[in-house]
Amino acid sequence: MTNRHIHEDATAAAHACAGRILALLHTILETQEIATLAVSGGSTPKLLFQSLVKSGFHGERAHLFFVDERPVGPNDPQSNYGLAKEYLLSPAGYPAENVHRIHGELEHNQAAARYAEEIRRFFTITGSGLPQFDIIQCGMGSEGHTASLFPSQPAIENRTEVVASVWVEKVGQWRTTLLPGVLLNAKHILMLLAGADKAPALRDVFEGKYNPLQVPAQLFTNSGLPVEWFLDRASASLINQK
Repeated sequence: MTNRHIHEDATAAAHACAGRILALLHTILETQEIATLAVSGGSTPKLLFQSLVKSGFHGERAHLFFVDERPVGPNDPQSNYGLAKEYLLSPAGYPAENVHRIHGELEHNQAAARYAEEIRRFFTITGSGLPQFDIIQCGMGSEGHTASLFPSQPAIENRTEVVASVWVEKVGQWRTTLLPGVLLNAKHILMLLAGADKAPALRDVFEGKYNPLQVPAQLFTNSGLPVEWFLDRASASLINQK
């Protein structure tokens, strides 16, 4: 099931997504001691983080994870963790013990193995089980990638492992990313994207032939899961909005 929420601009879309995250966390924490949330990086999530801070969001009972990370240290301008720290974690006074970052400064296979082990330990996973995050927030690139799953990557078909280090030819770097089995096992998936450069790929996601190897964000359109898309008008300009 796909729910599309189209807003005037990127700020409005991010604000709406933040509101949905807060509402979900409120409901989840009525019946659970803690909640788990995995977030992405980028300019639109920056707006999301700022909106969460303005709402008075605090994370005493919400453990924060990351969908993916670049091969950089936590203070590098490219770091997804660094972005979250600047615009969410520090301003909100987020408890450090509730933040589970990817150590992108490590050798890429070590970074993936360490993150996978931390997730497995946190969720007390044994054998071939997969974690179930309460909320995963993803974005989408102009070529249709989501997380760090870019077109033609074999990892797009990996439904059994938790984390992988993947080579991204487009940017010439290794990245650590959650894998599709984990993404599709979440209780709630929120997609947040904005910008006219996303419009052609978004049309392919919703109206093109189903082929997630070429359009990875299609993983979320044929899953049977209640995926919610928070879009601005520019990114949604080419899709059928009926």
